[in-house]
Formats: sequence, C-alpha cells, structure tokens
Amino acid sequence: MRPGLRRLGVLVGFLLPLGVLVAPAASAHPLGNFTVNHYNGLTLYPDRIDVHAVVDSAEIPTLQEQPQVDTDGDGAISPTEGRVHAAEQCDRLTRALSATVGGTPLRWTVRSAEVTYPPGQGNLPTTRLTCELTAPAELDGPSTVTFSDGFRADRIGWREITATGEGIALRRSPVPPVSVSDELRRYPNDPLSAPLDVRRVTLNAVPGDGGARGVTGAALDTGIGPLDRFSGWVDRQYTGLVAPGLTPLVGGLALLLSLVLGAAHAVLPGHGKTLIAAYLAGRRGTTRDALIVGGSVTVTHTAVVLVVGALVYTVASLAGESVLGWLGVVSGLLVAAIGAALLRSALRDRRVTDYEEPQRALVGVGWHGHGHGHGHGHGHGHGHGLAAGGRLDRSTLFGMGFAAGLVPSPSALVVLLAAIGLSQTWFGIVLVLGYGMGMAGTLTAVGLLLIRLRGRLEHRLARARTDDRLARMAAAMPVLTALLVLVVGLGLAARGLTVTG
Repeated sequence: MRPGLRRLGVLVGFLLPLGVLVAPAASAHPLGNFTVNHYNGLTLYPDRIDVHAVVDSAEIPTLQEQPQVDTDGDGAISPTEGRVHAAEQCDRLTRALSATVGGTPLRWTVRSAEVTYPPGQGNLPTTRLTCELTAPAELDGPSTVTFSDGFRADRIGWREITATGEGIALRRSPVPPVSVSDELRRYPNDPLSAPLDVRRVTLNAVPGDGGARGVTGAALDTGIGPLDRFSGWVDRQYTGLVAPGLTPLVGGLALLLSLVLGAAHAVLPGHGKTLIAAYLAGRRGTTRDALIVGGSVTVTHTAVVLVVGALVYTVASLAGESVLGWLGVVSGLLVAAIGAALLRSALRDRRVTDYEEPQRALVGVGWHGHGHGHGHGHGHGHGHGLAAGGRLDRSTLFGMGFAAGLVPSPSALVVLLAAIGLSQTWFGIVLVLGYGMGMAGTLTAVGLLLIRLRGRLEHRLARARTDDRLARMAAAMPVLTALLVLVVGLGLAARGLTVTG
C-alpha cells in the first residue's frame, strides 16, 4: 500500500470512532425529515364511532411550526403552550375529517388532545399529536360507513387507516384491524419508494360480535440491509455534529469528520457516481475534467443547501419536500439534455468514422493528403459541447457538476437548521461545506478510477485490433454512455415529479 493511502486509512480509522464522541446519539426519523404522517384507528360501536388519530411530524415541519406554538418567544415550548397547540390542532383535524353513516354526515367531538416532542436528528424535535375523537352514529342495523382524512393533505408522508368493531361486525373490510406501523412508531425500510397512502375507506357494518376477529394486518417488513444500516449510521453521525458546548477542538474534529462522512455517504448508491464516471470515462475525460466536476458539485450543493435552508426556516408554509422535488426535476432534465447532446454527437462521430474508414485505406495508395485533411477537418470542425477527440468542454463539465449537486442532502439541511437553532449558523455552513467536499471527493475519485480503467481497456484493444468484436464494443461505448446519461436524467426528473405531485 502506498504511504499516502496508508496515512488516509489511519485518519479515517481515527475519525470514524471519534464520531461517537463528537456526535451525540441522534434518533433519525425513520420516514424522512420532511414528512407529516397520519394514522386513524376507527372503532365502531352500535351507538357511536371513535377515532384514535395520530399525526407524526418530522424534524423540519416541527421546526417550521415552532414560532406559532412558542407564543411567548422564549425558544421553548411550555406545557401550557403544548396543550393549547394540541387543542387547536385536534380541532382543525375534526374539520378535515369527513365521515358518513348511510349518507348522513357525522359530527366529531374531541375527547382528549395531547402533543409530545420526541427527539430527532440533529438534536431537533419531532412532533407526535394524538387526538381522541368520537361521533354519535346509529349502527344498530346494516350500515355503510365512509371515512376520509384531508388533514394537511399537501404534505407527503405515511397515511394509514385501521377499523374494528365492538358489537359491530365488518364485512370484507378493506383495511386491517391492527396498525402495521404500530401507530406510526415503526416504518418499513425505504417506505417513500412505495408509501402506504390510505386516505379514504368504505366499511360495511352489521350488528355482530366484531368482524375483525380472525383478520390480521399486513406484515410490516422492517428488515434493513447492510447498506441501509450504514447509510442510517452515517446520517446519524453527521446530524449529531451540531450540539451545545462548541469548542475549537470539537469544531475542528467535527469538520474533519464531516469530510469523511460526506465521502462515506457518496459511496452509497444514488449519488450520481455511475453517471459522472460514465460521463468522464466514455468521453475521454482527464484528471482536470474530474476535478472540475467535483468542484462544481461542492459549490452547487453548498449553495443550494444554504438557500433552501433559509427558505424553510423563514417561510413556515413552505413544503420543503416540494422544493426538493422540483429541484430534482430540474436536475433530471438538465442531465437528460446533456445526455441527448452527447448522444447526438456520438452518433455523428460514428457516421464520420464509418465514412473515413475507406478513406484511410486509400492512404496507403497515394491519397495520404486527402485522408489527413479530411480527418483533421472532422476532428475539429464539430463539437456541440465536445472538443477534439471526443473531449468535453468546460461548460458541459460545469453543467454536469451543477446537475449532480442541485438536489441537497436532507441531512445537510437538518445540520444547517439545527445550527441556526443553536445560534451556530456559521458552524452549520462549515459542516455543510465539509460534507459537500467529502461527497465531491468521492465522486472525483470514482471518475479518476474509471478514467484510468478506460486507458487500460483502450491499450488492450489497441493490441487486439484484429478482434472485430472488441473493436465494435469500443466504438459503441460513447453511444452507450450517452444513452446512460439520458436515461438516468429522465429517471431523476420522473422521480422528482412523484414528490411534487
């Protein structure tokens, strides 16, 4: 092992365990830092319907609501302020719930209201609102019951409904009698990829001994793989770097750790490494190209985190997940546009190559001047974002880095907002910058590795030119990498639209 790599390994081995000391334990919200999650547990009786409603708000919505809850402005939510807020929110919830029995609307009454603030990432609180509701209803005969929840419908999150009966049987209930999330305490791995989104239910109720007997809820798969555990550990360590009692020593170690954690976070899938690596390797990228892309990723990511963080902190009504969704759309469309330009250029290069092959054959029989002049003209005469020999120009490189860094890491936003809350804004900016530099370092290293591997592959192909299959593979690489960039860009844009919609 080279001495430089050995020293880096020693530094990483020192800093990662140190994160346990620098970063206090932080409980990551399992569903996402922007989410507002809903659970409604319906219990049907012959004379009424009760609802046990829970609303679980993650760190960022909780932070946005704090100025409205903290009415005296002392920076803390007192028990009295919490009770007032719980009563107000449960009253709003009753107006957002709609229920009918046989077409007759029900009127909800709040039996109790409670709010607690469990700790979340970055020493930021989350919110758990619990409302016990009841409404009189005549269910002494066969009845059709409808129920829907429109409370805070503009926020993304988990939405779950359960239904059971006491003296009432439910025929072929479309919802389970037991919460699959333990009333928003346990979520499945990566639930936003296919979130439970049950906002409305229709029940067929008849007098009986409880139709929910023998019916079980769907099993909740909370199995977490090694990559997910590693990702969660990295996020917890990073968001825990912001804490009271900052000293120069702790601050310096936290900055070093943010660099390492940012690099470790970028090792995981979904951070554009494949895209950037294919982009650089497939278009004859150089070390300078990799550094330009990595630097532009750092600058863009840091700037976007600062802007979005400031907006989320100052505008309570702003849905941060929608902002990230639209940024994802813009990033994806930009990547797709670059991919389309690359594809167009690669196809043009192939047509030129197909034309020049017979010209090169004439070089050996006295047409050397024509062959050289034609090849030179095509090598420099067209580009559209490419330089001679398939190289990328700087505007395309900056565009790629800009697109890769345009969607900020939610963990970086939590760190910035937590630092603002502790009056350590400058420290939050430093940690965000360090995290972005760490991510960019990994992306740059991957690009350089692929460039080196590309050089070795080209060397082997040059020694085996008689193999037509290898030659065709080499000629097809620019087209394939351009297609990869285009497809990934369209996928990113589509993913962003699912969040905004």
